[in-house]
Amino acid sequence: MRMGIRRLTRLTNGFSKKWENHKAALAIHFAYYNFCRVHQTLRVTPAMEAGIADHIWTLGELLGATQN
Repeated sequence: MRMGIRRLTRLTNGFSKKWENHKAALAIHFAYYNFCRVHQTLRVTPAMEAGIADHIWTLGELLGATQN
């Protein structure tokens, strides 16, 4: 997880200085990991495997963007 989220290391300019920003970045990462990313062994997302979601979410759906 630390290699995938550069905010967890202080070696870059993108590290979180505020706790709220850090929590938001982690929440987006976990949501992407569970709802958008197809896992190789499951061949579906963990949310689909658990029965929480019925399709692979797009980033727009995840972030709440409206589609025209």
